[in-house]
Amino acid sequence: MSAIRRSVITGCGSYLPETILTNNDLAKRGIDTSDEWIVQRTGIKSRHIAADGEYTSDLAAKATLAALKHADVKIEAVDIVIVATTTPDSTFPATAARVQEKIGMTRGFAFDVQAACSGFIYALTLADNFIRLGQAKTIVVIGAEVLSRIVDWKDRSTCVLFGDGAGAVVLQAQDGKGDKTDRGILSTHLYSDGRYYDFLCADGGVGSTQTTGYIRMEGKEVFRHAVTNLSKVVDEALLANDLQPDEIEWLVPHQANMRIMEGNAKKLKLPKERVVITISRHANTAAASIPLALAEAVADGRIKQGQLIMFNTMGAGFTWGAAVVRL
Repeated sequence: MSAIRRSVITGCGSYLPETILTNNDLAKRGIDTSDEWIVQRTGIKSRHIAADGEYTSDLAAKATLAALKHADVKIEAVDIVIVATTTPDSTFPATAARVQEKIGMTRGFAFDVQAACSGFIYALTLADNFIRLGQAKTIVVIGAEVLSRIVDWKDRSTCVLFGDGAGAVVLQAQDGKGDKTDRGILSTHLYSDGRYYDFLCADGGVGSTQTTGYIRMEGKEVFRHAVTNLSKVVDEALLANDLQPDEIEWLVPHQANMRIMEGNAKKLKLPKERVVITISRHANTAAASIPLALAEAVADGRIKQGQLIMFNTMGAGFTWGAAVVRL
């Protein structure tokens, strides 16, 4: 079998703002909620909140530098920076260009991807394609969000769900055999269905209301579609790689709801200790949630080189997807 070019994750990094907002803190603000109510429905206990003057690009740059250090890769070697975000610094230019400037990168190119909570998997897919086609050798893929800036703090159904943070991975080209034993991204699977655009959205935008708007969500519909769509895309990812569920060693899911993640684990026949769960401390950080969770599990030694990982996610649009990666 001839060699195939693979995109291998050689480094992970993360950054979380210093300020931590607990469920009890929210209740003290006068929001009609409680720690018990939030934990029971979501699994969230606290979230990180960006400081005044701390932007998505700041979080992303710090996560990027940490990932490059972990990979032992110099900035001069980076060909592309891709930032997945729903909360860009500005309407334009891309937040990735600001990250490029902040890390001192003066070559290659940078751009943003907007697919809400699915953004990291979308960006990972684009990066994988660049590497497979031989158009790049080293790419940084970042998920970064300051969702606290677009939540309505009077809406208890949404304001309790979201937090701020950034995670990054370094992808580098390596030759593989072309089978499921290879290190790197084995496959990615992306979907969207615009019929559900209004079920999870911001109620504003520069092209419509000339505002950013606030997050609005039909929670029951999002949950129902997430359970169905994630189940299907996991099956597709397993089939594409000739894998049985018990061959997946780790599930690193989008951190949106504890019950959804538990359902995913059950489908893959994974015990809870083989699912990376950060939602209790991070809340939903949208595009940042998967790389944040991955970076934590790699840093503490749970996930090791050579292990097989499933990423899956669903977000606004609706968008959803999965990726199978051997670290």
